Amino acid sequence: MKKLKEKSRKKNMRVYNNFDLTDYNSYRIPAICKIAYFPETKNDISDIFSLKNDENKIILGGGNNIILSKSYYDESFVIFSGNFNHISLDDSGFLCAESGASMLELSEFALDKSLSGLEVFFDIPSSLGGAIVMNAGAGGEDIKDLLSSVEFYDPTTNSFAQKTKQEMDFSYRNSYFQVNTHLIVTEAKLHLRTSDTITISNKMTAIRNARWSKQPKEYPNAGSVFKRPPGKFVGPMIEELGLKGFQIGGAKISEKHAGFIINMGDAIGQDIIDLITHVKEKVLNNFDVDLEVEQRII
Repeated sequence: MKKLKEKSRKKNMRVYNNFDLTDYNSYRIPAICKIAYFPETKNDISDIFSLKNDENKIILGGGNNIILSKSYYDESFVIFSGNFNHISLDDSGFLCAESGASMLELSEFALDKSLSGLEVFFDIPSSLGGAIVMNAGAGGEDIKDLLSSVEFYDPTTNSFAQKTKQEMDFSYRNSYFQVNTHLIVTEAKLHLRTSDTITISNKMTAIRNARWSKQPKEYPNAGSVFKRPPGKFVGPMIEELGLKGFQIGGAKISEKHAGFIINMGDAIGQDIIDLITHVKEKVLNNFDVDLEVEQRII
């Protein structure tokens, strides 16, 4: 693993017109938005939402848990990907990070500091902000278990505020921020434990190898499509229905893991949505289970 230095604050905010979002969503769906903002500071965020144009602005993190449903968006996107990603340790040993930091960056930073707790997130493609919003996790470990506090921006009051973990209602793949969708996660403080780098690195490698053996990493996808219903597993239900490999347009149910939808190369957002609808109907009719979509449709 490479050694990482603490990221320094840098750069001015980038703004683009008619911006191509293809590389900013993990399904690699082609789409254009009217304006794209890449904030670098809290002042940038405040400035963006203080614009008096009454325009709906869409927040986009790493783009790893979303489905772009349109080819053109007449709205602005505020993107946290490769920007607003400062990471540091405070005087009390808490890991402090801005919401644009990727889980890969965070886990490698923690490894460099001999801090354990983020290993399971090493190979989860998400920004910290996105992980907090969906309470991301795997193997029984969720991001909420590491959080001490979260700072967020409220565009309705043009102000920043903070809540402790205890003040936020986290549950399985759900959070305070999914209920209060207007709020924007900006920073978080995480409590990790000290360990040795060899143990941490070995766990990260084992997790990555296990995921690559089970998940269709070779095709564009956005991870698990559906939340796991109580007492059931989504993949086996879909497989029992004979839907592995079922395809609509360029979107296909993975033959490697039926809980994933992959882009075979020319999928559009509607292909994925239609495939989700088909799976939901089949599962409901055959298992009386109403699957809940984990991914965010924009």
